[in-house]
Amino acid sequence: MGSSSFFLWLLLVFSAISSNVLTVYAFKGTYGVNYGRIADNLPSPGSVVTLLKAAKIKNTRIYDADHEVLKAFKGSGIEIIIGLGNEYLKEMSVGEDRAMDWIKENVQPFLPGTKIVGIAVGNEILGGGDHELWEVLLPSVKNVYGALGRLGLTKVVEVSSPHSEAVFTNSFPPSACVFKDDVLVYMKPLLQFFSKIGSPFYINAYPFLAYKSDPEHIDINYALFKSNPGILDSKTNLHYDNMFEAQVDAAYAALEKAGFPKMEVIVSETGWASRGDADEAGASLENARTYNRNLRKRLAKKKGTPYRPKFVARAYIFALFNENLKPGPTSERNFGLFKADGSIAYDIGFTGLKDSSGASSLIPFKVIGGSSCTLLLTTCITLQLLISAF
Repeated sequence: MGSSSFFLWLLLVFSAISSNVLTVYAFKGTYGVNYGRIADNLPSPGSVVTLLKAAKIKNTRIYDADHEVLKAFKGSGIEIIIGLGNEYLKEMSVGEDRAMDWIKENVQPFLPGTKIVGIAVGNEILGGGDHELWEVLLPSVKNVYGALGRLGLTKVVEVSSPHSEAVFTNSFPPSACVFKDDVLVYMKPLLQFFSKIGSPFYINAYPFLAYKSDPEHIDINYALFKSNPGILDSKTNLHYDNMFEAQVDAAYAALEKAGFPKMEVIVSETGWASRGDADEAGASLENARTYNRNLRKRLAKKKGTPYRPKFVARAYIFALFNENLKPGPTSERNFGLFKADGSIAYDIGFTGLKDSSGASSLIPFKVIGGSSCTLLLTTCITLQLLISAF
């Protein structure tokens, strides 16, 4: 080929490599935390960044797109999924322009300094009580994705929508899990779209809630990752010694029956309450410490589940703080790994909030890792040498 053609080919190769290097995925590693803020006594967002960095937590989710939070996370290197609240879905479903306005206001201005890697469109819509939102979820998702596409951000910002266990008819044993018939009508088209764009299935999975609802028949040790006989799924002949993995595999079974056996499941919320009302079985400081400590150890192994051993289990813990203004039973205000003053709620290996003067300096911005950087540098040098030869 001629020199100009060869030069063009090199540019295309370089472009493909650099594009691949800079692709951002919404969950790196296996452990993340939900940063809920329904409280009037929490540390400043800047202090939260210090806390997360001290704990070496690199993945977080918030339930809105608060600008003060997004500004505070700038340069931290912490990857964040933001929430597009349920209250916006009806207007988002009308057309792509409204989604474009929202993204231009709440996402684009903060990139790339703040590592916004995902938008969660709605929360626990399907299976919930507002059937009007069931109708508008998929159009909203499509419009958000379409607007990201027009801005060239679909390889940077993932689009998803987390679900609760209410989308399933049953989840025991795991292989028996299926989506509810009325949910499947809306779930299947949503899954088809997520499959097309490469988004995972996000599920909020709480062994605590399962145990609380039926403490007479569920072994607390099974729920807490402690030594127990476990259960055998007779259909798959797989043994489960903890409920967390069983709940994840139940989601995989439901996805497979719906026609999506290759879709990854990520747990968008899981946790255990450290306090509860008299009728909230299992809610205690000791159980919360045991569950979260053992879950952290489990996720650190970076292994799959019995039914999907090749899909590494990933989860966002609920929650970073106790939130004193959350409505509902006492447990709702006591899921935090940390207290409102930034001290640990119980010890699972994290340190509490440190004075900012003692915190390590923040890395301004880091997108590519060492091996990718080496590849990019080598490609640049090779390209420069080849260009100079012509």
